[in-house]
Amino acid sequence: MSGDHEPTDASFDGEDAALDGGAALSGLFAPARVAVVGATDREGSVGRAVTENLLAEFDGEVVPVNPSREEVLGLSCVGSVADADADMAVVAVPPGAVIDVVRECGESGVRNVVVLTAGFGETGAEGADREQQLRSVATEYGIDLVGPNSLGVMSSPRGLNATFGPDAPPAGGVSFMSQSGAFVTAVVDWAKGEGIGFKDVVSLGNKAVLDETDFVRAWGDDPDTDVVVGYLESIDDGRAFVDAARETTDDTPVAVVKSGRTDAGAQAASSHTGAIAGSDRAYEAGLDAAGVLRAESVQELFDAARALAGGDVPESDGVAVVTNAGGPGVMATDAVGDAERLRLASFGEETVDRLGEALPDEANVYNPVDVIGDASVDRFREALDVALQDPDVGSVVVITAPTATLDFGELGEMIADAADEHGVPMAACLMGGQRLADAGDVLRDRGVPSYFDPARAVGGLESLTEYREVRGRSYPEPEPIDADRERVREILSSVRDRSDNRLGVEAMEIFDAYGIPTPDGAVVDDPAEAERVAEGIGEEVVMKIVSPDILHKSDIGGVKVGVPVGEVADAYEDLVSRARNYQPDATILGVQVQEMIDLDEGVETIVGSHTDPQFGPLVMFGLGGVFVEIMEDTTFRLAPVGRGEAVEMTEEIDAAPLLRGARGREAVDIDAVVDAVRRVSQLVADFPSIVELDVNPLVATPDGVRAVDLRLTVDPEELETQS
Repeated sequence: MSGDHEPTDASFDGEDAALDGGAALSGLFAPARVAVVGATDREGSVGRAVTENLLAEFDGEVVPVNPSREEVLGLSCVGSVADADADMAVVAVPPGAVIDVVRECGESGVRNVVVLTAGFGETGAEGADREQQLRSVATEYGIDLVGPNSLGVMSSPRGLNATFGPDAPPAGGVSFMSQSGAFVTAVVDWAKGEGIGFKDVVSLGNKAVLDETDFVRAWGDDPDTDVVVGYLESIDDGRAFVDAARETTDDTPVAVVKSGRTDAGAQAASSHTGAIAGSDRAYEAGLDAAGVLRAESVQELFDAARALAGGDVPESDGVAVVTNAGGPGVMATDAVGDAERLRLASFGEETVDRLGEALPDEANVYNPVDVIGDASVDRFREALDVALQDPDVGSVVVITAPTATLDFGELGEMIADAADEHGVPMAACLMGGQRLADAGDVLRDRGVPSYFDPARAVGGLESLTEYREVRGRSYPEPEPIDADRERVREILSSVRDRSDNRLGVEAMEIFDAYGIPTPDGAVVDDPAEAERVAEGIGEEVVMKIVSPDILHKSDIGGVKVGVPVGEVADAYEDLVSRARNYQPDATILGVQVQEMIDLDEGVETIVGSHTDPQFGPLVMFGLGGVFVEIMEDTTFRLAPVGRGEAVEMTEEIDAAPLLRGARGREAVDIDAVVDAVRRVSQLVADFPSIVELDVNPLVATPDGVRAVDLRLTVDPEELETQS
């Protein structure tokens, strides 16, 4: 190697970059000796910035590596990583030199490497090939590698700032990963004024080796990390992330902002489920399955982090509000009413009586408690003590506006003391500026979250309630399902002999194989056979055209309901004629003749599946019928689901009252619906070759369910691997 090794494309422009940490990856966050490969004293260079940052506070040794320099910033240089005797290397050399440097790290026994240099997978085919080579070298030597295209890593306990960002973060218990380097620098700068402190920070960059799953797992094992937060644009291996997060969230809360909520993600999809799913629905289901709290904004993310870092969770959903200002108290009350998981606590008679004795006559002794504007710290404390002892109170919002009767440093100490003594989660709302700064400083030092806006304080408490639910979850294995999997494999394999990869009602035997009830009927290819099948069913039947090229049969008049047996042959000819007129080149497989289901007695639902690239098969349940994509009254889970999850799905949709009986209707057989959802979810989990699947409608009645229609798409290549 020769030259300054100054990165020609490690410039920071806000593209994908990040920072990482944790106990299992302690070599990245607590190294004793760091080699900076590409260190230089040239103004404005990445090599200089990262060296200066390390020299500022790092309590270990810094070794510049640059064969073209004798010294950098007063430190003697070595010519190669092999001469550095380091346990971590930060690489800031041109893209073409990175792989050789990382190989040298491996050969020298350096197992912790941070690659700041850009010019890899984010730049096109050549960069992607270079990134693959980098991954192979790291794998060959067992290197824990962050990046490339990363801002770097930070860790407060060791004073480690191995980044080219402008500032180190304030110390605290939050460990933070980001897929955007710009986001890291912005958050670190913002956090200084917000009283949020960090333990470890990692800019993930291109995630060639280490990704979000590795850091969630590592920080879950780190006793000094109170809460894990992240900004993510993607998750590389959704199922691995779910497994890691479930282990972590038993003890350590995880909250993320996942960008791209409005990404259409589901490109042209041939099923209703695929059209509705979209990439964000998959992430929503995946993060929920992982027990990860999802924030919709940066503010919401760190509001949650403030609350979660305290460690306590509320024992009940009831919130008490104690305030010296009536208006903000009403604002907090509204925020509690808007929250999904919280409610205003209902004080018992004893609490109301005690508050009446403690407070002036003008005060409000009901929730929200208004101690009025002339309240002293002692009056605030009396009201808090009483409210905190009420059995319905699980958490408290304390709101104060500036008054001349309060010492705000003393107020902060009082609030923190009350929180410590009662062990009840508390959020302070300091509705002022400089006058309340002393209270904010005390609360920050003592770990009580404080906010300006009452709604944000309530939002922080709601995150604690959500985490209580997450921490109490169990994840039982789905109950086993007996199925004729070989028969399903045969049916799916029929796409090999077709011009496309879609199957419809001609594949209804799949339901029989998995124990999902269907109406009597068959697919026939001549009028006489149609009539024979109809005679075996009853007086009237339903008839549908069967063609892989005609997805929405009802739109072309391809469905006839209530056809008398004597008219079945003519109806057959009419359906085929309509299909030919609509699409002359369509493949017509025949006509389905099917038993009529009384929809007046039932509810049309849909059960479907869509395979997501990151999380695998999702199962969907919702209100079905012809308006499914318009209503989008659906819910998703990762497949397969157990009985408990399937029950939850039937309760989450807006149409749930229809299933359980509404306006005099008899309730449908919920157990049968739940069983059908379970069986479809197991089907798509057993056969990854099923890319999309719709059972629409699955008609639910008081006597059970019937799968009336089917549409699915098969991946022939995946099918080959299953054979």
